[in-house]
Amino acid sequence: MKQLSLRLFAALLALMLCAAFAVGCAKTNGEGDATMPAADGTSEESTSVQPAAPTTVRVATLKGPTGMGMAKLMDDAKQEGTLKNTYEFTVASAPTELTASIIKGDFDIAALPTNLAATLYQKTGGAIKVAAVNTLGVLYVLENGETVQSIADLRGKTLYATGQGSTPEYILRYVLEKNGIDPEKDLTIEYMTEHSELATAMAAGTVSLGVLPEPNVTTAMVQNADLRVALNLTKEWEAAAPGTTVMQGCIVVSTKFAEEQPQALAEFLQAYKASVSYINENPDEGSALIEAAGIIPKAAIAKKALKNCNITYVDGEEMQQKLAAFLQVLYDASAASVGGKLPDDGFYLGALAEK
Repeated sequence: MKQLSLRLFAALLALMLCAAFAVGCAKTNGEGDATMPAADGTSEESTSVQPAAPTTVRVATLKGPTGMGMAKLMDDAKQEGTLKNTYEFTVASAPTELTASIIKGDFDIAALPTNLAATLYQKTGGAIKVAAVNTLGVLYVLENGETVQSIADLRGKTLYATGQGSTPEYILRYVLEKNGIDPEKDLTIEYMTEHSELATAMAAGTVSLGVLPEPNVTTAMVQNADLRVALNLTKEWEAAAPGTTVMQGCIVVSTKFAEEQPQALAEFLQAYKASVSYINENPDEGSALIEAAGIIPKAAIAKKALKNCNITYVDGEEMQQKLAAFLQVLYDASAASVGGKLPDDGFYLGALAEK
């Protein structure tokens, strides 16, 4: 792990100093125009660190908040000369569409739910690592009515939800159980496959109570003025597990790619972090890019939902500490939620560099 972290650091240093080397390595011999030879007869210029050749980076992302921060990077990748490397993007509707391909190594980088990333780390024997958290909590209980004012009010009701077997289910179950509600006995939870399916049902009035992530919450509420946000599950989580917060989405990288293409990885992470900042700071332009990327169908919905989507960029030791605390809570509630056991330090890219 430490070796990989040092290689990434060296790659970043080489990128920053490359221009300086190109000028500074040319030493004169008194005539002002000759390169000083090295001890082995080669010029210093020929022995300086050279940047890696451009490569193609295969990136998978998801529709919704987990993919929103990628939109500016996706646009930059289309502009000639903006980025050194070329990018192939795949946008999926659900994490299950990407799982098999990630296991096979078809992607170099992917945006995924954090618990799925932990599970795949176990399943692949460490073939992926988490590079950054990119999404905090985005789950809300939406109601057509006024009957739900607290978690306790869900007892005895039928609650529709999405994300079975993924982070949304585990967050919901944890919050219910910490409030003394048995998800199997004290209420009925009906799962739908797609967030958009549940949002459409709530907008149409055929479902009156559901758990949805942004931007689907906004989509449903725009179409049905009788809907309201009854509960913020991130706040309910923080009340149930003080000192932790929901770390819902992340960026993972193939371990092989990180080892073989450290400069390409460094460029991606730098560009991705800038992309997240741009989307958060420029909601009008960012929302248009989100629509153009196919991450959310309409820019108006993306703009309205953006403030509640909690897209972010957290890496390094801070990422490891906060994500490990979140995964610990999930593990304590259900070991299966993180692949049967907690991931070790090898799961966190670069986390040991500061130690």
